[in-house]
Amino acid sequence: MSDTAQHLIDAARRLSAKVDALVFAPPVSHVYNPLDYAWAPGALYLQRFGQGKKKVIFVGMNPGPFGMVQTGVPFGEIAAVRDWMGIEAAVTKPAVENPKRPIEGFACPRSEVSGRRLWGLFAERFGSAEAFFADHFVANYCPLAFFDNGRNLTPDKLPAAEQGPLLAACDAHLRRVAEALEPDWVVGVGAWAEQRAREALGGMPVKFGRVLHPSPASPAANRGWSEAATKQLVALGVWDQGDV
Repeated sequence: MSDTAQHLIDAARRLSAKVDALVFAPPVSHVYNPLDYAWAPGALYLQRFGQGKKKVIFVGMNPGPFGMVQTGVPFGEIAAVRDWMGIEAAVTKPAVENPKRPIEGFACPRSEVSGRRLWGLFAERFGSAEAFFADHFVANYCPLAFFDNGRNLTPDKLPAAEQGPLLAACDAHLRRVAEALEPDWVVGVGAWAEQRAREALGGMPVKFGRVLHPSPASPAANRGWSEAATKQLVALGVWDQGDV
């Protein structure tokens, strides 16, 4: 395993331990940490694709209920992780499972639309996972998924007293990732992820940008996310018009 991949694995373990110690009050009913129960496929992702320096790191907000929550991989739409990346491994259960959002691992029948769109664009543009990950990497800023029973709660909606220690742990982790991979660009998937990246990596020699979040809750994303994101990345100078 490369030094960079080992650095990412060590950083993920530190982050997991930090966030496991945090407590969240209602309306949060359940907290999932896929760095714990879905560590096996998540570690394979870091080992396989976290090798060497990268030009671009894409940063998402936090795990989606049918993506990283199930597979341990950021934006981890099952078909993309299993079939495109070639990753499949055992996923266990969190200590307290949300009956409205059960952990089914790679047997989960639901699709993570954001992940399907994100990895679909990369597969269309670069062909193989190996070609994409040669210069790119995808990480989530926050590793935790929060639920109010069946409702997904995003970390930006947590009270300030709960956000404080969570953001501190996530900032420190993102810095470790950037120090290991030495990217030219850090691109937030959505405005909040870009804002957090700018704050976490202030003073580091990187350029920042963002792409539209591919969530199906976004009307703009539903009108053609792949085309919109590609235009944004070309306009920023992250991708060349002719990148394939």
